[in-house]
Amino acid sequence: MNTVDRRAVLATGVLALAGAATQSAPAKAQAGPKAMFPVPATTIPIVGETDVFQVRRIYCIGRNYAAHAIERGSDPTREPPFFFQKPTDAIQNVAVGTVADHPYPSLTKNYHHEVELVAALKSGGANIPAEKALEHVYGYALGLDMTRRDLQNGMAAEKKPWEIGKSFDHAAVIGPIHPATRTGHFTKGAISLAINGTVKQSSDLQNMIWSVAEQIAKLSEAFELKAGDIIYSGTPENVGPVVKGDVLLCKLEGLPDMSIRIT
Repeated sequence: MNTVDRRAVLATGVLALAGAATQSAPAKAQAGPKAMFPVPATTIPIVGETDVFQVRRIYCIGRNYAAHAIERGSDPTREPPFFFQKPTDAIQNVAVGTVADHPYPSLTKNYHHEVELVAALKSGGANIPAEKALEHVYGYALGLDMTRRDLQNGMAAEKKPWEIGKSFDHAAVIGPIHPATRTGHFTKGAISLAINGTVKQSSDLQNMIWSVAEQIAKLSEAFELKAGDIIYSGTPENVGPVVKGDVLLCKLEGLPDMSIRIT
């Protein structure tokens, strides 16, 4: 092979390698960045389904029963709805027919129960009309908005955010979600909570100041709601403390009971 031939072969090889490198580059770019610390999704079981409900955000409404608003020192006739959030990993799932262990949290000496109806959204949007709001509800669950009351009250007295009283591990206890296609929408029905067999909270969903539809409409004025959002719809009066060893039994007409034991 003469010098000219060798140069031609070498040039062809270099071009081939360059072409191969060019072709492989897009494949590497398509891989994209990888999460350094993958975080597992928070999910809630769905009754009758193998799929689960993935939680995007947890919204809670405050003082949504008149008697509870009064016991918290508020005038329900003049107060517009207000909301707060809990982190999604505050979810504690409770299976039907079980008594789940619920750890008494740190820092508090006045730990309170708040039984509530929870609405789970399948879609959302901004500025949703109240008359269209229930079209976005996938289903409902029974829940507990657990509260470190002394920390909440202490921060409120200092005019500071009281997130520490509401947003902590296991603070959002919830039973499985029941699709609204099977249960219908909840606008009324008895709701209660008993501790060691003694009823502490007892009311009816029709006593809510703001209905689930109105809550969705009001929330969507401030946030763009999306599939995966859940809304704790407020608690009746007579919230109160729990201690280690207490067994809480939550009831809502139309849904199975939910129970936890404070450990």
